[in-house]
Amino acid sequence: MVFAPIVVLIGLAGAVAPGDDVVGLPLTGDAAVEFLSTAEVKGKPKEFDSLAITDPVRVTLTDGSQTLRAIFKDEDTYHMKFEYGDGRTLTRVKDSYKSEIASYELAVMLGLDMVPPCVERTIRSHTGSLCLWVEKAMTESDRIKKEIQPPNAVEWNNQMFTIRLFVQLIWDPDYNNVRNMLVDANFKIYKVDSSMAFRTDSDLRKEKSLTRFSRKVLAGLEALEQNEVNARLGPWLDKKQLSALWARRERLIALAKERIDAFGEDAILFD
Repeated sequence: MVFAPIVVLIGLAGAVAPGDDVVGLPLTGDAAVEFLSTAEVKGKPKEFDSLAITDPVRVTLTDGSQTLRAIFKDEDTYHMKFEYGDGRTLTRVKDSYKSEIASYELAVMLGLDMVPPCVERTIRSHTGSLCLWVEKAMTESDRIKKEIQPPNAVEWNNQMFTIRLFVQLIWDPDYNNVRNMLVDANFKIYKVDSSMAFRTDSDLRKEKSLTRFSRKVLAGLEALEQNEVNARLGPWLDKKQLSALWARRERLIALAKERIDAFGEDAILFD
């Protein structure tokens, strides 16, 4: 994306990044949404990831009392055939910033806090998704390369089980891309970069990888009402995407029950 010059705001105090004590998300819930929706842009958006397909930029925002960072993406395209850098090809690819917002809204409905808050915002005539920056975090790819081990293997694995479920629920074709997971200094995992998600496939992408389930997440899936999902995600997803999402939700619930029947609750469910 190409931005016109942005005038730097003068006289607003505060560092570009939050204080040293902030790990992960500096704001959550309604407070984060309000900040992202209303805070002023400070300075010029900066490119930060040369490997990203959709050319996101980093934006600094301030409300006069705090200054935080966010990621802005305005991609909204459709590819009959899309070729990844590693040679893989995929047909019927919708790459849209709207999926980033839908991913966050769905996570909220499920009671999950692993997707950074994200809103629609227009910045210098570009309309796109503005998602809060995760502070003091590295990609899962970097964690693996640096051979940094989480201190609590059980908690780590449970997070991964939930990430896998969520990625299959939203049918993200970048399922195996560990650069789309961020790990903060407390070893909390975040799912980011979901612009190609919400394909119209009704089937799950890789059922065999779903071997354990969070009781909380399953309860959240079962509590969803289709009309409420359609109303909340309707501004961001079309009817085919919504229908496929609901079909995957039903299959996930059925799959969990099949696993429980075969192996027992203690082997399949975790708190």
